Amino acid sequence: MTTASSRTPLPKEGALSPNSASSLAMAPGRQGVFAAIWRWLKDTLDNDYYPEGLSAVRQGPKTYHPSHLVPFILLHVACLGVFFVGWSWFAVGAALLLYCARMFAITAFYHRYFSHRTYETSRLMQWVFAIWGLTAVQKGPLWWAAHHRQHHRLSDSEQDLHSPIQRGFWWSHLGWITCRANMPTDYQQVPDWCRFPELVFFNRFDWIVPALFGSCLWLTGDWLASTWPALGTNGPQLFVWGFLISTVVLFHGTCTINSLSHLWGKRRYHTPDQSRNNGILALITLGEGWHNNHHRFPGCVRQGFYWWEIDISYYVLRLMAVFGLVWNLHPVPALAYATVETDSATSPRRAMEDRSTESALRRPSDRERSVSQEVV
Repeated sequence: MTTASSRTPLPKEGALSPNSASSLAMAPGRQGVFAAIWRWLKDTLDNDYYPEGLSAVRQGPKTYHPSHLVPFILLHVACLGVFFVGWSWFAVGAALLLYCARMFAITAFYHRYFSHRTYETSRLMQWVFAIWGLTAVQKGPLWWAAHHRQHHRLSDSEQDLHSPIQRGFWWSHLGWITCRANMPTDYQQVPDWCRFPELVFFNRFDWIVPALFGSCLWLTGDWLASTWPALGTNGPQLFVWGFLISTVVLFHGTCTINSLSHLWGKRRYHTPDQSRNNGILALITLGEGWHNNHHRFPGCVRQGFYWWEIDISYYVLRLMAVFGLVWNLHPVPALAYATVETDSATSPRRAMEDRSTESALRRPSDRERSVSQEVV
């Protein structure tokens, strides 16, 4: 069992942004083009490298940034490679399977575990969850959790990072993640995870796993082409379908929760934001579409509260619990079924519960805030 005292302490501001190596690069004899290349590599490959300081970056303009927008554009353009590699049922099936597997990683691991800690697992499995989630190419688990916890505290306010109510559909769907001010990981939001150096490392270098994942798909396709040519696939084809196309569709599927789930759907509960339940989005995201349920009761692992609210991620987590991979799944509280709430509910009891809920949403939960809780 790992104790809190044996873990890595919460990093101080800028502590995870070492620039000693870059100083060496600027030493006499290494200036000029080599120093410029070194700085570019550090800025590109090290998510915690900000020479101007993390605070200065976070306080920068909240606008689209070309250096982060261009990679998204190139990723979409690369999908046109399908016209050169063709298709096969195997490649299309692989793309669909990998979409579902990685969407589950985002919803069940990045969201319900790293962001809200709605269940428990072992340290080994949480590392596996992190690696699995990194294959989705949606940055590291600590970055994801830190931004999501902030979203819950400030949902649909002017300080919300991706509110469609405040800045419109395209900003909430895509723009916010291309903003340089949103690029640093706010480790103060995730002190419970900073104690695990393996999580901090892969959060800092979040490109390693996607690069290995894409390479493995290419090599697997080449191997299948020579071993089972009847499948009709090859390395480039499996890479385009299984990595590029699947990743792009996965990204847009995930981001519908930031954008559409605050604009389209029904509101069962009166929350301080405009979160809504949407069955179509729930199918696309394996259960995340029951967003109003989630914003009213963010601490429970299940987001589809009734049998007809399909929540595939929850079903799989229940199956994992049977095999002892996860445990202590936090149930839906009885209050969720006790009353029917609407936007027009104005009773004193309802108003008091709303204020309590808003206060809870705008501060970390005990599980998120505690840095002494042990993970076996």
